[in-house]
Amino acid sequence: MSSENGVGEGGAEGAPPEQLALIRESVRKAREPRAKPRTWRGAALAERLPVARVLVDKGVLHLDRYFDYAVPADLDADAQPGVRVRVRFGAGRGRVREGRREGGGLIDGFLIERLPESDYSGPLAALAQVVSPERVLGPELLALARAVADRYAGSLADVLQLAVPPRNARAEQRPSPAPLPPPQRPQPGSWSRYEHGGAFLDALATGASPRAVWNALPGPGWSDELARAVAATLASGRGALVVVPDGRSAARMDAALTALLGEGRHALLTADAGPEKRYREWLAVRRGSVRAVVGTRAAMFAPVQDLGLVALWDDGDDSHSEPHAPQPHARDVLLLRAAQDGCGFLLGGWSCTVEAAQLVESGWARPLVAGREQVRRAAPLVRTVGDLDLARDEAARAARLPTLAWQVVRDALRQGPVLVQVPRRGYVPRTACARCRAAARCRHCSGPLEARDGGALACGWCGRAETDWSCPECGSVRLRAQVVGARRTAEEMGRAFPAVPVRTSGREHVLDTVPAAPALVVSTPGAEPVAEGGYAAALLLDGWAMLARPDLRAGEDALRRWIAAAALVRPQEAGGTVVALAEPTLRPVQALVRWDPVGHAVRELAERAELGFPPVSRMAAVSGPRDAVITFLDAVELPAEAEVLGPVPLPVTPAGSPRRTGAPPPGEHWDRALVRVPPGRGAALAAALKAAQAARMARGGSGGAAGGAEAVRVRIDPPDIG
Repeated sequence: MSSENGVGEGGAEGAPPEQLALIRESVRKAREPRAKPRTWRGAALAERLPVARVLVDKGVLHLDRYFDYAVPADLDADAQPGVRVRVRFGAGRGRVREGRREGGGLIDGFLIERLPESDYSGPLAALAQVVSPERVLGPELLALARAVADRYAGSLADVLQLAVPPRNARAEQRPSPAPLPPPQRPQPGSWSRYEHGGAFLDALATGASPRAVWNALPGPGWSDELARAVAATLASGRGALVVVPDGRSAARMDAALTALLGEGRHALLTADAGPEKRYREWLAVRRGSVRAVVGTRAAMFAPVQDLGLVALWDDGDDSHSEPHAPQPHARDVLLLRAAQDGCGFLLGGWSCTVEAAQLVESGWARPLVAGREQVRRAAPLVRTVGDLDLARDEAARAARLPTLAWQVVRDALRQGPVLVQVPRRGYVPRTACARCRAAARCRHCSGPLEARDGGALACGWCGRAETDWSCPECGSVRLRAQVVGARRTAEEMGRAFPAVPVRTSGREHVLDTVPAAPALVVSTPGAEPVAEGGYAAALLLDGWAMLARPDLRAGEDALRRWIAAAALVRPQEAGGTVVALAEPTLRPVQALVRWDPVGHAVRELAERAELGFPPVSRMAAVSGPRDAVITFLDAVELPAEAEVLGPVPLPVTPAGSPRRTGAPPPGEHWDRALVRVPPGRGAALAAALKAAQAARMARGGSGGAAGGAEAVRVRIDPPDIG
């Protein structure tokens, strides 16, 4: 065989000449450089609607507007609203040939609308290319993205980066399946355990749009209950969207929906699926082939047609907060969707956030809870070990494991696995009264008091020094702070029960499930695996370390994480027991013992309303080098009611350490100021900060993406305010 027609060792030997010729032609074309998009010089324009209004993919705030381009006649058919395009951007007025602006770099964008004429008086550049005729940006998604950008003082282009996944040509070429007819109306199932559960499903099935905050009973049944709410919405001929915090929760929802409705009725949108599969699933939703979506954070923008229900599970989880600009929270995005589409809304979880309690308190949503008798039957027994118990316990002083906890674990290991929850690394304690454990707060702005270098107290919000602190609750002048090593505690637990296998679940390796055999399962919060048949017991260790974080949400987060672990334990009737190592007099601990997260959230909301804390008020964080922050605050035209707290120094990120979202670049010294406004003024605050940041960037200042010396970051509703 000649070298021209021969093949190497790739396995194509013996192939017919036609196939070999096709292979050579494909290789030749692959080596050819791709032609650049045309400049369309002298080309005729579209006869009808010759102007295209385009959003360019430039996330800077001072370019957060539309730009007009001429539509060549050859692109007329494909250049429809919602398609991806490429345009030339940045050409000056002097680069005009034959009445057409030329030059500039090629940049991606979305075609927003076609117009008969432009309100721009100068010459227009032509669309360079229609990337794909697939219309990926509909009017509903565009309106939602604009609302999110305005709420979070961000740019529309940044939001669309989050809302529309990257294009995959192979996925676009594959047709989506034909839509299935609506399913049958589901039976209430375990929704009958809730006081108004059946009525909620009936409302969804009949086409109504109920809004509810759902406090789910402990146990693994939440995914089946949520799947039945989706099925009831589909039975009415409408679509449904469910957002969960992580891939494990998404997999449980996927399995529950498949078991209830069968294959082909819902799409699963998670990062684990890979870019092609995820884009193919997203296109099926956009084209109307699939009416139900389950996914993680990015699915909050899924373009479900005729939306009838949006649901969010565990809204207090940090994963629901988007780390990329403008950093929206899934709860707020779904609230905007419910208002925009007039659809049903369901906010569910084993615990209850203050934001969820505010929705009920305002009357916008109705509570969806079970009676106390149902709660007692489903919840495990909760026992506590406080500081006085530890002081009297010789075993606790020797091994840091109280006698009660040791006895509960020993007895439970005869029946099945035992969960041990230990605080994850990184919990930093705030100061509190050493006698009554009340948080130490500033007398001027109620911010948290922190110990600076040398032991001096200062407010973490306004920076004022505190030299004469005394507890307003009990009068004590002594403060307490403590950090407990989670890894050391887990190792000591393993030594206390050497004959039992120890499994760990954490950041490096997260377990999904564990068998029903006796074992110690040591997990950090949020990584707890589900045990077959439920855990026989659970230990919640080092509660003080979780409650002592310098954050307004420390108590709420600690209770949510405790309840998430305790909900995996068998009911009290089946011998399930939870032991919490935390001071029993503290409010979150009492709420855990009574299994009353709703009551805890209601009381937290009342206190925050009295002190003017979020979510009753709206806050924004402005961070960057101190001089840049002060200059920015001097330039911004804040609402008259705005109150500026700070700026105060932020902790320096050590060189070589992983950088947290919102933290300064390694080695740089940044300050942060908080801006607080009363209810009803959040939109004005966001607009003022966005205008000031846009003006600053137009003058050549940095918006903070690169973290330069002049970087200033603005974040609306920061999750961590101290």
